[in-house]
Parts: sequence; structure tokens; C-alpha cells
Amino acid sequence: MADTSDFRNGFTLSLEGAHFTIVEFQHVKPGKGGAFVRTKLKNIATGAVLDRTFRSGDKVEAVRIEKREMQYLYSEGDTYHFMDNETYEQRALLTEVVGSAIDFLLENGTAYVLVADGKPLGVELPNFVELTVTHTEPGVRGDTAQGSTKPATVETRATVSVPLFVEQGDKLKIDTRTGAYVERV
Repeated sequence: MADTSDFRNGFTLSLEGAHFTIVEFQHVKPGKGGAFVRTKLKNIATGAVLDRTFRSGDKVEAVRIEKREMQYLYSEGDTYHFMDNETYEQRALLTEVVGSAIDFLLENGTAYVLVADGKPLGVELPNFVELTVTHTEPGVRGDTAQGSTKPATVETRATVSVPLFVEQGDKLKIDTRTGAYVERV
């Protein structure tokens, strides 16, 4: 058990049967009444954000999250297969667990599986991945308006908004947290 004095950004707790991580917290001590802590919690499984206020000294159940580096092998229907890089043990995860990481998950690529109490909770990718453009329309000559973009499909079948000069076959660096184009590699 932990209390509100243990709250930090990234602290993981169990609340109402779900696991949350603290995105932001603020300790408030008003002139009248007791102190309290305002938090912004992110549900690890769904990604939903929740605002919650705790009284100072409230007890919460702390959860220890392990971040295991794994290699993504292949998918079969709604099941994604990963291999632990240390033990070579294979693990099958459902689409709900993999979540939005599906968009930038490349076969034989590295991913981090979040595990609590031996149960996988989610998948995180490295902050940046390099993917090849498989389809995009050619940029229109003369259309040089500042900041113009076009959609491009990358090898994982995700669609990314890219500048007009990007062509089919180009290798791109993409931020997996936002899904945004960073640069051409």
C-alpha cells in the first residue's frame, strides 16, 4: 500500500479494478480544510484519462509494472505474437492489449510489453520508428504553400500526414507517441 505522499509522475496504481498511471499531480493545501492531491490518471489498458482528487494521506494500491523488451514476430487474426528477448519465450497478445501500437508495429521490430503480476497490460513502442512509404500521391508541381501536407501509407498500413516532397519508397522517421512525421531518413 502507498499513500498520496508517494505520488509521482509515472507512478502506477490500482483503482476500481483497473491499472492507472499518474500523468500529472498537484498537491493543494487550501487556507481552510485539509490538504488534497489533484491527479490526472491514464488507464493503461484503454488509454482513457481520468481526473481524480485524493485527500492527503489516502491509501492506494501501488502496482509494479515490468517493461519487457520483446520482438514482434507476426499476427494471426486478432492475436499478435511476441518473443521475449531474454528468455526466448513466445507470448500471444490480443488486439485489445496491443492497442494503438498496432499502427507502427513492424515484423521483427522491438516493442516493450508492460506486465503486472505476470499479466500483460499493454504494448509500448520505441519513441521513433523508421518505416518505408508504400503509397502516396505525387506532389503537385507549383503547390508550394507553406506547410502543405498529403497522406502517405507506410509499410504497417498506417496513414501518416507528410510534406509534399515525400515520395513512394522513401524511408521516414515517425514519432510513435503522436503518429506524426519527423523527417526523411
